Amino acid sequence: MADPGYKSRIQNFKNKGKDQDEMRRRRNEVTVELRKNKREETLQKRRNVPIVDSSDDDDIEKCILNSNLEQLVAQADADDNPPLQLMAVQSARKLLSSDRNPPIDALIESGILPILVKCLERHDNPSLQFEAAWALTNIASGTSPQTNQVVSAGAVPLFLMLLHSPHQKCMDYVIELGVVDPLLSFIKPEIPISFLRNVTWVIVNLCRNKDPPPPRRTIEELLPALNALIHHTDINILVDTVWALSYLTDGGNDQIQMVIDSGVVPKLIPLLSHKEVKVQTAALRAVGNIVTGTDEQTQVVLNCDALSHFPALLTHPKDKICKEAVWFLSNITAGNQMQVQAVIDAGLLPKIIHNLGKGDFQTQKEAAWAISNLTIGGNKDQVARLIQEGVIPPFCDLLNCKDAMVIQVVLDGINNMLKVAGPQVEQLCTMIEECSGLDKIEALQNHDNIEIYKLAYDIIEQYFSGDADDDTNLAPAVEEGGFTFDPNTNVPNEGFKF
Repeated sequence: MADPGYKSRIQNFKNKGKDQDEMRRRRNEVTVELRKNKREETLQKRRNVPIVDSSDDDDIEKCILNSNLEQLVAQADADDNPPLQLMAVQSARKLLSSDRNPPIDALIESGILPILVKCLERHDNPSLQFEAAWALTNIASGTSPQTNQVVSAGAVPLFLMLLHSPHQKCMDYVIELGVVDPLLSFIKPEIPISFLRNVTWVIVNLCRNKDPPPPRRTIEELLPALNALIHHTDINILVDTVWALSYLTDGGNDQIQMVIDSGVVPKLIPLLSHKEVKVQTAALRAVGNIVTGTDEQTQVVLNCDALSHFPALLTHPKDKICKEAVWFLSNITAGNQMQVQAVIDAGLLPKIIHNLGKGDFQTQKEAAWAISNLTIGGNKDQVARLIQEGVIPPFCDLLNCKDAMVIQVVLDGINNMLKVAGPQVEQLCTMIEECSGLDKIEALQNHDNIEIYKLAYDIIEQYFSGDADDDTNLAPAVEEGGFTFDPNTNVPNEGFKF
């Protein structure tokens, strides 16, 4: 069985129409249809939330007639008895949901407000949070003095905190309250930095969710604000802004296109050379996510002269930056031949190969993908250039690693190089043999992974088993009238020169 992780990554590359398109790697994304279905399900659930069920009218009547508010408040404050506490807060919410004169003032006077606000902080009990938020919303929807009471009780910051809730129901409810628009109204020059940092922090947490992603309308509201905040001089605000963009671009091609259409990409690219590593890291992730998209979306990044920043990024003292830079380039080499050529013209092949040989293992892994992708999508001249730059020895060295996925990637890359070598195949075989690559490939015929074993065996059989005359696949077929040659036999065209 093939390593499922390997197949998953292979299936996520770009250029699905090409040979071995399973080698195209791209982040897993939910299809548009699934996202629509998920969204419709979510909307249906939301639509159901405020509807009072058939027994609610009776319950409300009973609560209004019989409930003892003092007892209700005491039960709502019973932290040591979660089921009783939830039932009490739910009863308060039902009272406040009544269409016939909800007893808002009576409940405020009972002292329940601070208890409901405290329930908003119970991240261990999302149902309690949800009921408390609903009850407080009903109070706040009353008269101005009643609204002020909710504000004075400290509910507003906690409502904003719920935007960061890991529980989707709570976050969705706060978004439905319309909190995004007034939140963005605070982004003004005169707003104190400390407050603006809090606003940006809320925005980045709104963008963080992937399953499901933020509603499209919310993204459309946030992007103009992010376009403005990306110019801010405060490092904390800038870092949060760029991470927000990275989260949005990690949500599939539709969200990538929304970010591109907002016009923020040309402002994002220069941040790849920002003096603060925190900003560089976030910017590299954001543009890296964009180039996991279509060739057209990738080209938008390249058109902003992104590759000019990569000589420095590929030699950065921070291993994480080097790894992310090579990961970025692995998605460019998975693109079309013009994009592969852009990497070559920018002089980046020697630096990728240096990371392949000298980087930490995670960086070497990304470099292996970058090389292997080039051998698939590149033309024979581009592959020849790769070999001329000295890729064979460090590439073959990775065959000794313990990571089955990396071994498969390297074997595929070697196989692809041999396929396009044409008349130079013998010279390439010699290069592989001289760096002990052949010994490593032979040893892999005993590997536990069946895919690795097969690939190693095929390479040995096809290219290292002696005279081509011995290859039964190339021998003429014997028929009654004598030998006939298969006209479909693939004879290599002119190969490349090293």
